[in-house]
Amino acid sequence: MKKEVVTLSDLSVEAGGTVILDGLSMSVCEGDYLGIIGPNGAGKTTLLRVILGLQKPTSGSVRVFGADPASVRRRIGYVPQRLFFDRDFPVTVFETVLMGRLAVKGMLARYNRNDREIALGALETAGIGGLKERRVGALSGGEIQRMLIARALAGDPELLLLDEPTASVDPGMKTSIYDLLDTLRKSMTVILVTHDTGTITSHVSQVACLNRGIHLHEEGEISSAEMSHMYPYPVDVLVHEPPKKILRRHRKP
Repeated sequence: MKKEVVTLSDLSVEAGGTVILDGLSMSVCEGDYLGIIGPNGAGKTTLLRVILGLQKPTSGSVRVFGADPASVRRRIGYVPQRLFFDRDFPVTVFETVLMGRLAVKGMLARYNRNDREIALGALETAGIGGLKERRVGALSGGEIQRMLIARALAGDPELLLLDEPTASVDPGMKTSIYDLLDTLRKSMTVILVTHDTGTITSHVSQVACLNRGIHLHEEGEISSAEMSHMYPYPVDVLVHEPPKKILRRHRKP
């Protein structure tokens, strides 16, 4: 039986009197590749913050590797949706990825040869080893996302969280990022937040539909009624059939 990596039990989050997450109960097990979909404002990023231990639930509980999330954060890699930085700041891709080692060593630690070798390996895994000396400000959107993935990998995570890593990248780079994640899932548990409702069905092992509440699909059709409940606009009905997934293009009336 696979070990549970993330366990949510009747978890709710409120902010400023607004319910963001409402009564979530779900388990993600070792080796799972979970895709989380939902409209803007559905609480997807908040859920990742809860799993990271950066956001406390209002009620219910969250356990990661059987412990409080904040206590095991070094075992978690995180890829944010955007990187806000001064494009004129003279930092290289390698230096940025090397910062991923601080999650393991601590903020005041010095880098050593092993850290540098791990960072170089993460760059190669992410497919951007040739960009290590390039300044971050000169990268394209897709290259930045691969760099952020490499930075997360430099911390040698057992659980990888990604917040819309394919947002604002071209179709070719989007495909290559999903191919990379297909490789990474062989060695770690992956939770991916995305708006790519069609694309992810051919990659993930489970789909979670989130809009304050959550519905987990391991296999089978995500009905038009459920998609209509989540989205205020027409969305494709999804058929999720691991390991082969099919997208049926039926539109909401």
